[in-house]
Amino acid sequence: MFILDCSVTMAWLFEDEKKPYTEGILKQLTHQTKAIVPPLWCIEVNNVLLVAERRSRVTVAETQHFWDVLHQLPITTQNQQGYYEVNSVLNLARQYQLSAYDATYLDLAIKLNLPLASLDKALLKAAHDAGVIIYGKAIP
Repeated sequence: MFILDCSVTMAWLFEDEKKPYTEGILKQLTHQTKAIVPPLWCIEVNNVLLVAERRSRVTVAETQHFWDVLHQLPITTQNQQGYYEVNSVLNLARQYQLSAYDATYLDLAIKLNLPLASLDKALLKAAHDAGVIIYGKAIP
């Protein structure tokens, strides 16, 4: 089980963004390794899809198909909406100079003591500095 961020997820859709790392993570998920995401993940994925539609990178049908594929994967949304989590996210964002979005993924990884799958360099550095294991580092 691991924390999945939007950067890895979206690399599955766009051919020019696919990497062995992201394809390895997708393969892991299709073999029933489970991923956990914060509620923010759905909003981020939707935003990337909308921007991609507006730039004619994908069609509405491709967007729907991508969500259909995502719904088939063992991805669970972890609710973290409380006051404590908000302060924790803000503190992590300040401490590691992250966006609140990225700090949300880091916060979840820390709280659940799970590795983090990401392509975001600032988030990966913060995760390393916070003692969070990077998921699939050995994935070819």
